[in-house]
Amino acid sequence: MDTIAQTRFARLLHHRKASLVKGDAVAPPLVSATTYHLPETEAAAFVYGRMSMPTWELVETQLAILEDAPCVAFPSGMAAISAALFATLTERKTLIVPSDGYYTTRLLATEFLAPYGVTIVEIPTIQMAEAAIEPGSVVFIETPSNPGLDCCDITRVAEKVHGAGGLLIVDNTTMTPLLQRPLDLGADIVVAADTKAPAGHSDVLFGHVASRDAGLLDAMRNWRKLSGAVPGAFEAWLLHRGLETLDVRLERMCASAATIAERLAAHRAVRNTRYPGFPGDASYAMAVRQMSGFGFLIGFELADAVTAEAFLAACPMIAQTTSFGGTHTAGERRARWGDPVAEGFIRLSVGVEPLAPLWAAINAALEG
Repeated sequence: MDTIAQTRFARLLHHRKASLVKGDAVAPPLVSATTYHLPETEAAAFVYGRMSMPTWELVETQLAILEDAPCVAFPSGMAAISAALFATLTERKTLIVPSDGYYTTRLLATEFLAPYGVTIVEIPTIQMAEAAIEPGSVVFIETPSNPGLDCCDITRVAEKVHGAGGLLIVDNTTMTPLLQRPLDLGADIVVAADTKAPAGHSDVLFGHVASRDAGLLDAMRNWRKLSGAVPGAFEAWLLHRGLETLDVRLERMCASAATIAERLAAHRAVRNTRYPGFPGDASYAMAVRQMSGFGFLIGFELADAVTAEAFLAACPMIAQTTSFGGTHTAGERRARWGDPVAEGFIRLSVGVEPLAPLWAAINAALEG
């Protein structure tokens, strides 16, 4: 985490101080009301829970500090992605998505946007910077890609997209704004699933969008209001709490991931380890250029699907789950969802367990 991220995180921790008066709780109260005293509507801070809510605004303030841009909260990462796409594809009719990114984004595009006349183009992440951009396109990228961990040059893609009169959306879920800042690199919109590392405890569904374009932000906020894609107050409160430890959790997770990736790469049972922090990895040069850390995700292959599933079942310190970014180290065989990876490919999300017992458990499971 670089100096900019450190400064923003410190501000996040104390963002409520200026508004506190004597006797106020330092920890924010949970306000779950959906209706508010409304004898008249003029100058009302809150009107109805589908439009705004005090607990949302607290967490939106936190996220805005990290993104250095206004944010709008959503009930999941996919809700945030949906808002970004539906709000920008009203007149624009070409959407470019990564063929190797999060598969649900592709499904949303092909099953719901294509029937409305949107042309969907799929391009591998590593080819995004060189790909031809149809004028006026909305381009959606995810870097590093999930689950393959390929990176593309956000600045270069942004320049090409803007040169063609298009818009660039970046899914920054894998890195969080503490490790990568797409808006600073030229993106128009950032989307993220705060379900993952920001909340951090595998008990919250949440997402957000961030943009420095007021018109785009208003369109996505209006989508939230009219579609009803609103987060719950308790989830917002839990995310607010989780964000306050994101820095220290990421520090442990990323440090452990670097060591575990190196050991996996040297293990005789493991093939094709992917980790952006390896100097020889295809993503390394780009990761150094645009990220302030290499993250907590590792990709690696075992011999086949049976071997991979046996390893996951045998390791007592790997939660067999389809999410990532939580306190528990988690792993899954991604080919089961149809991702374009080898049958024995495992996505490993390193948690906050002490390194020595975690590696001992992983190594024992690999040894069989």
